[in-house]
Amino acid sequence: MKVIYQNGADYAVQAGGHSGMTGWNTIQDGVLLSFMNMNSSSYDPERDTITLEPGVRWGEVITALEPLGVAPVGGRISEVGTGLLLGGGLSFLSGAEGYASDNYVSLDVVLVDGTLVTATVDNEYADLFKALKGGANRFGIVTKYEVKAVHTGTKDEKRWFGGLFTYPNSSSEALLGAIAHFVHDTQDINAVMVTVIMTPWPSMEPSISTLLVYNGTEASFNKSFAEFLSIPYTSSSPAPLSFLELSNAVHFPSGLGTLFSASSLAGVPANSDVSVDHFLEVYRQYNNFTTTFASSSDIGFTLLDFSPVLQSQIRAGYEKGGNPINPPLGTPGYAIVLFQVTYGEGVTKTAEDVEDGRRHWMD
Repeated sequence: MKVIYQNGADYAVQAGGHSGMTGWNTIQDGVLLSFMNMNSSSYDPERDTITLEPGVRWGEVITALEPLGVAPVGGRISEVGTGLLLGGGLSFLSGAEGYASDNYVSLDVVLVDGTLVTATVDNEYADLFKALKGGANRFGIVTKYEVKAVHTGTKDEKRWFGGLFTYPNSSSEALLGAIAHFVHDTQDINAVMVTVIMTPWPSMEPSISTLLVYNGTEASFNKSFAEFLSIPYTSSSPAPLSFLELSNAVHFPSGLGTLFSASSLAGVPANSDVSVDHFLEVYRQYNNFTTTFASSSDIGFTLLDFSPVLQSQIRAGYEKGGNPINPPLGTPGYAIVLFQVTYGEGVTKTAEDVEDGRRHWMD
């Protein structure tokens, strides 16, 4: 890093390589710093912390630590890497524990001039420590993460209950209303919901799937997700789950070019006259995009994802020292909305009209 700095060379840093931000983990005519060989994880029972090297992926970490009954607050998709931490990071444990980055204990960081420092909440690099709880890779290169361990149990301990529910398109309006109500009203730190709408090319038939899981009993699951369960669905797979099984529930294909866009939507109280039209409009615009580009031979599939940020998650972040991305304490829960365009194999360049369509969705 010192040589790069002294020569003013362009560079990029790659951990898991999942970021959709141009130039963040790839580079043309520059130096790529890859962490693919720094991929170990370990648990310290005395400190009750987990140490992660930056090249690990969440599926590897959770599988390696499962026999010890612990896990980090990490990503929901097995193939994603530690860059998730630097962006805050949503987890199946976020309702109780906050963003993944809220669970830092210490960070080894290489600064732009090549200096290696250790940042903690109360040492001379406390400002750097806080900036890296959501400030992404702008402030240094993290070469080791020490994070709090969560005692999630082994694969034989089925502490969770839930599964994947598939809904017909005719249920989409009711489902989007349930999402709007859930993100605003839910105070239960053990309830987890993620909805993904995926449209593959060329069939253009949207598939609507909602993962509903509860860290507790079936009775608590039924109570927490009553509105979702009242909506007609076509298939479901609720069952007792270990945390390892839950963590393996979602996968993402690697090696395909992907564009990401994200926004957020305020939740709506269930027992009110407030409209959920803003949720419905997002889905309408998504369908407009898929209809407009139905003839494109480059696109493999599109995806619309609704992920809650519950009030309990916001509160946990403040209780753990705060981060740069939380709204003011007391803000109701909301949904992060991810719009994704994934290209087919061999496609290396974004068509201008597709990029314009993506920007229009953001507007």
